Amino acid sequence: MPGSANLNIMIKAARKAGRALVKDFREVENLQVSMKGAGDFVSRADTNAEQIIKSELMNARPTYGWLAEEGGGEEGKDPTRRWIVDPLDGTTNFLHGLPHWAVSIALEHKGQVVSGVIFDPAKDEMFFAEKGEGAWMNESRLRVSGRARMIEAIFATGVPFGGRSDLPQTLQDLARLMPACAGVRRWGSAALDMAYVAAGRYDGFWERRLNPWDLAAGVVIVREAGGLIAPLEPSGDILEDGHVICANEAVFDKFAEVIRAA
Repeated sequence: MPGSANLNIMIKAARKAGRALVKDFREVENLQVSMKGAGDFVSRADTNAEQIIKSELMNARPTYGWLAEEGGGEEGKDPTRRWIVDPLDGTTNFLHGLPHWAVSIALEHKGQVVSGVIFDPAKDEMFFAEKGEGAWMNESRLRVSGRARMIEAIFATGVPFGGRSDLPQTLQDLARLMPACAGVRRWGSAALDMAYVAAGRYDGFWERRLNPWDLAAGVVIVREAGGLIAPLEPSGDILEDGHVICANEAVFDKFAEVIRAA
């Protein structure tokens, strides 16, 4: 599917960073004997991927702003447009040699995400969307699932780690949701979780305390695939708060009722 010039720039940048990350990923197994060594290596791989993306995007659109996980934020000469980038979403998976991680690139215009790319280099799956133009995975149009019964639906989330304060809340969510559905998955990449909702692989996703670069590309991809996406708190803001819930239209209200019950 031909896209806008901006979308093509984003896809090119994601593929270039993805190729570098795949080369680095092949080296991770050799570093498993030293967790510190592997951790340092992955940090360098992450930073290198961000530099590749930034070079591609900013050379093509030097007036745009920039927000990314490693490099922070920069205001551009054009205050209405900003790139939002996660060069490696799923760093822990990458570190452990698990082939489930992604490059995520979004373009924000006047506070709204208008284009998004989520690239899974390990599986060669490129998820992308532009506002008003639909969502795609490689050459295939994406649509959210049509499942309407909670008991048949599979949901995804991220379970907080390292003693984070929101762990009890997530465990309460799981206690309410799991008896009502067909299963819950925790695969370690919020960007791919949202892409999978858009592709109909998951029926819904929720998580708290995410960063804008974790979410931005997925927001437009889910919407353009026909999904509903909202802040966990109805009065909140997805990118500012980092709390999100999304699903196909048929189960969204029931799903949200369960998750918001607390």
